[in-house]
Amino acid sequence: MTGVLPIAVGQATRLLPYLPGEKTYRGVIQLGISTTTDDLQGEELSKQFVPDLSSASLDQALSRFRGAINQQPPQVSAVHVDGERAYARARRGEQMELAARPVTIHQLHLLEWDAAQAQLSVEVHCSAGTYIRSLARDLGAALGCGGCLASLRRTQALGFHDHQALSLPEAPDVVGQGEINLLQPELALPHLPRRLLTASEQLDWSCGRRITPGISGTANVVVVLSESGRMLGLGVPDADDGVKPKVVFEARG
Repeated sequence: MTGVLPIAVGQATRLLPYLPGEKTYRGVIQLGISTTTDDLQGEELSKQFVPDLSSASLDQALSRFRGAINQQPPQVSAVHVDGERAYARARRGEQMELAARPVTIHQLHLLEWDAAQAQLSVEVHCSAGTYIRSLARDLGAALGCGGCLASLRRTQALGFHDHQALSLPEAPDVVGQGEINLLQPELALPHLPRRLLTASEQLDWSCGRRITPGISGTANVVVVLSESGRMLGLGVPDADDGVKPKVVFEARG
């Protein structure tokens, strides 16, 4: 798999639990082939005839995977089985029956169907814990011909997109020349409401004091910013129309 991998540094690491878990992928599914890993890297289990399919019939088949579904992870996955990662047991040749888990596929688009190669390109926006390899396997099973994942690119993760990313070949030169421009952490939190602080409120905030008034709505976490837009941390609304500090940047004694 290729694609975006957000990396937090410094105080931004404290924000990781609050980042959105949804991810977006673009992948190519190979029909007619089943493997031990549910992708083309694994050992081939079977090769089957692929029926005559149209884009319309494929989209209809994909529809059953949209929304909230139960999905069985691949044998080679990071799921824990009796305290050990499934991939470690699979590499020892052990066979496991992994329990299906609830996941949500928010959007699933058919981008292209190559009948000659029996490959379809898809874009998937899904919840954390969703395996696109499992989607490929299950689609192939639904079509009666088997399937596996041919390639995968993650285009969005934790609120960041691949167009914002620095490629691995570029990274050493950029970092070595001191030209790296870190993204501001609040860019990954567009789903949370904002509370701007005045200069006097900033002093209270940096000392760990609650801020009043709070915000309207039912949010559990609030992004706290200076009037100039600099992120000061995260707060938690309380029952008395205030915001209590949860994560404080630039804290004072």
